[in-house]
Amino acid sequence: MIRTVFWDNDGVLVDTEKLYFQATRELLLKAGVTLTEKLFNRISLVEGRSAFDLAAAKGGSPEEIALLQEQRNRRYTELLRGNISILNGVKDALGELQGKVAMAIVTSSRRVHFDAMHAGTGLIPYFDFILAREDYALSKPDPEPYLTAMKKSGFGPEECLVVEDSPRGLASALAAGIRCLVVPNELTKGNTFTGAWRILESCSQVPAEIRRLDGKDTEQSADVPSGFSTVP
Repeated sequence: MIRTVFWDNDGVLVDTEKLYFQATRELLLKAGVTLTEKLFNRISLVEGRSAFDLAAAKGGSPEEIALLQEQRNRRYTELLRGNISILNGVKDALGELQGKVAMAIVTSSRRVHFDAMHAGTGLIPYFDFILAREDYALSKPDPEPYLTAMKKSGFGPEECLVVEDSPRGLASALAAGIRCLVVPNELTKGNTFTGAWRILESCSQVPAEIRRLDGKDTEQSADVPSGFSTVP
């Protein structure tokens, strides 16, 4: 039985991935690097590396790169102070699951950015705890974020479920031994999500997937093969 759901944040709950891309692109231009969405997707959202590796490859010193990253972080905070959009189906899913399962956010965002983006979303009361980038040593695709979340929740991997949007997040969940639902967004929808339990079109479908996993939706569960499957 699923007892807790771990939600990724950026690109799953709130539409912030493009703002992070924008801030990173602006600062990399100072280093003579043109960052495209395709390149950002591959380096950051698939491989889980820093896009500033591109500046290092052009000869940027560690000190120069650290300064650019600091400036990027400030720029990103500025962008987050605008209107942050909650992604489709999120409030419906959280409302339906509240009180039925425990829920937590496991994000690669730094706490200052997380707090800025959620200043007006009203989503935080739905969650039992939040793990931000400062709460673990190794970021996704390493399993540490989700292993840390499991330890804090007190549940085993078979009782947990992850909702992610990117290959690096999926890899982190699978490495921690947790089933993962993937809800791709505009930046990640062209990727391959090998190993995902299901690929959904909207977070609004998450409660139904939990019912299937718990065997409470007999009409539709017969259509779900053992192992991994995909919603078209």
